[in-house]
Amino acid sequence: MKTIEVDEDLYRYIASNTRHIGESASDILRRLLKLQPAASAVAEPAPVVVAGKGIAQMLGGNELAADESAIDRFMHILSVLYRENPASFAQACDIKGRKRIYFADSEAALLAAGNTTKPKAIDGSPYWVITNTNTGRKRNIVAQLMAAMGYPHGLIERVCQSI
Repeated sequence: MKTIEVDEDLYRYIASNTRHIGESASDILRRLLKLQPAASAVAEPAPVVVAGKGIAQMLGGNELAADESAIDRFMHILSVLYRENPASFAQACDIKGRKRIYFADSEAALLAAGNTTKPKAIDGSPYWVITNTNTGRKRNIVAQLMAAMGYPHGLIERVCQSI
């Protein structure tokens, strides 16, 4: 395996095209470029999700515009995603950075994973998320979560741009 660096927007695009948890960047790029899959690749189709009432209302209304900061918009989006599909949202705990965990079921778990995580409870859910990340990382977290939940790429882009 070789390591390459890509711009944040390219990374978000690759991550937003994830079909299942654990799909590698190589597998995603092979699929997008219509190349032969690697011999060891096992593809699991992700369920196709149509935006529910919560996402549609959030994007169509002024709910996010009322939130003053990127953190507030990020937290609002996560809350709506949880309310729309709590079972699928459980995949959030599988989303991690190179050195950080992003989601946990307790504040203590996030505090134990780093000193400056600034965890916040996701409204209406049993989950906590770190908030001490830049807006680009917040968009990436939402993109990965929505892709894992099976949302279509176009909708993921619209939601991420609203942060």
